[in-house]
Amino acid sequence: MIDFVIIICIFAKSMHLTNNMMKNIPLLHILFLNQHRYFMHLWKCLLAFLLTFYSVPVSAQYIYNVKDYGAKGDGVQIDSRAINAAIDAAAEQGGGVVRIPKGTYLCYSIRLKSNITLRIDSNAVVKAAMPTETETYDLPEDNPSAYQDFGHSHWQNSLIWGIGLHDVCIEGKGLIDGTDVLSRGRSTINGLPVANKAIALRDCQHVQLRDLKMLQCGHFALLLTGVDHLTIEGLKIDTNRDGIDIDCCEHVRVRDCLVNTLNDDAIVLKTSYGLNRLKSTKDVVVERCEVSGYDVGSMLDGPYTTNVKLAPDQDGPTGRIKLGTESNGDFRDIIIRNCRFKHCRGLALETVDGSQMRNIWVEDIVMHDINNAPFYIRAGNRNRGPEGLKPSTIRDVHIARVVVEDADSRYASIIEGTTMESIRDVTLNDIRLQYRGGITLEDVAQQRGSNPFFLNNPRMQGYPEPSAHGIQPASCFSISHASGVKLKNIEIEILKTDERPKVYLKDVKGIKLKNVTGLKKLKVSTLDAKTID
Repeated sequence: MIDFVIIICIFAKSMHLTNNMMKNIPLLHILFLNQHRYFMHLWKCLLAFLLTFYSVPVSAQYIYNVKDYGAKGDGVQIDSRAINAAIDAAAEQGGGVVRIPKGTYLCYSIRLKSNITLRIDSNAVVKAAMPTETETYDLPEDNPSAYQDFGHSHWQNSLIWGIGLHDVCIEGKGLIDGTDVLSRGRSTINGLPVANKAIALRDCQHVQLRDLKMLQCGHFALLLTGVDHLTIEGLKIDTNRDGIDIDCCEHVRVRDCLVNTLNDDAIVLKTSYGLNRLKSTKDVVVERCEVSGYDVGSMLDGPYTTNVKLAPDQDGPTGRIKLGTESNGDFRDIIIRNCRFKHCRGLALETVDGSQMRNIWVEDIVMHDINNAPFYIRAGNRNRGPEGLKPSTIRDVHIARVVVEDADSRYASIIEGTTMESIRDVTLNDIRLQYRGGITLEDVAQQRGSNPFFLNNPRMQGYPEPSAHGIQPASCFSISHASGVKLKNIEIEILKTDERPKVYLKDVKGIKLKNVTGLKKLKVSTLDAKTID
């Protein structure tokens, strides 16, 4: 009987029959009226399911060409009005594809809506326009920013933005260009309001960002806050501050992206208080990505130049993958795998604002030309957040199969908490480390070559960065205030003579070293301070 009901349902769907139409067919009318209520209920459920399953949304097939709404793409006219008109027209019909064809489109704020795909063709450029006395970008919405900077706290003051949306896609091989307009920190240009982000989304569901190219995008190329079920793939970003910021997001996949950010972090996971509530970042996979710190603009189409030696914080180029610094909500179930770091800083796992960081997996990583600590794991107590925050902790970190070539030796690799229980159960296994070396004990004593921007700078008190710890007393690993750290199968090469011991331990418990180059097997139950040659 159930099989027959399913057949009737499929037949009804294929014939586009409604319930009223079925009443006009005697055989079906008799069949269904004479069945038990159970089967009537089952019929309705199955029919509703099949209608949903087999239906193809008509609106999703419609393409709205922005030129049909007045856009010119001539690099002169402001085209954001036409693009927004196309988005509105598609949204009124339940959604669709808004196509931006060949051309250069000067734009102010583009406002996304639900069920919209914004498709930027491969020979199209969405160019941030210079503000004028009569027209500019949307103003930032009202939102407190007591616990994070202004940029993390606002979304509307962006080239492309959306709040409270679902089923949004921005795709295509075209270029989003913020050169000379999108601000790294300014809120105005010549006294006129200006956007400081390329794409900003808040409290959205089911978002896809695919195959875009992005150039000089201001404070953030992507600021994604409270965005769940998020896919980012095939992006090529060459920008002047943060690349991809994933803040308080769940169920995220980042794949096959190239991100070059000399001045700031390339791919960074955060848990700020920008939503005015605590929210975790969890179930995130970052894979097959390459991050770097080459000169701004030199990666997108080559030639990968390295003329600029320092980022604004006076350390070397940034361009890394990082968890933190904003860390009010928790980090859980994060996987970073099959990624490459080039001419940038190393991996950073930071919680300093009350976050509980758990179950972090880092696997199959290659780093080359690393200008500070290859590994930086820090639980601190900056505590920038609402009252009642818990102490920041890190648990269950697994790092395996990593090759590091040509790494700066000043800061070694740092694992540092506030107490022995703040960092627990961290394992590094199958690691090849090549350090530049060349540091003397006198360098450590005098802190020669350290970065004064962070070291002993009251303004940066509590900010987690390897150089904030000064030149380290060890050449390879410096571990303090931690328990259950395991170093296994570690191959170390130091290119120039380094007078420091390879490992420094302070206030540690349950430390295990096994098969570390040049070191005897070591198992430490509790230790106050020790160096290991």
